[in-house]
Amino acid sequence: MGWTAVAPVGGADELAPLAMKRIAVAGRRLLLCRGQSGYFCIDEMCTHEDYSLAFGCVRDDRIKCSLHGSWFDLASGQALNEPADCALRTYPVKVEAGQVWVEV
Repeated sequence: MGWTAVAPVGGADELAPLAMKRIAVAGRRLLLCRGQSGYFCIDEMCTHEDYSLAFGCVRDDRIKCSLHGSWFDLASGQALNEPADCALRTYPVKVEAGQVWVEV
């Protein structure tokens, strides 16, 4: 599919640190997250119970599912604790020309 601009960098509309927002790219439900070390893009739904991670929270470079408390690494998608045991799909992200871009 290629790269898609999904959010501005700088100004009032910039995604705040340790925040996330739902985005749709090429028919996929994704989350754009801003962790401690930058921007990340992951599938929106938890691999354990197919529950939206948008109801969770971002800490450092991890995201927590609010349903059962599983944490995932935002860079690798790896499940860091049970009950989730499958990784999230992650997507390449770059910041260029005042925008956050995601490759799907």
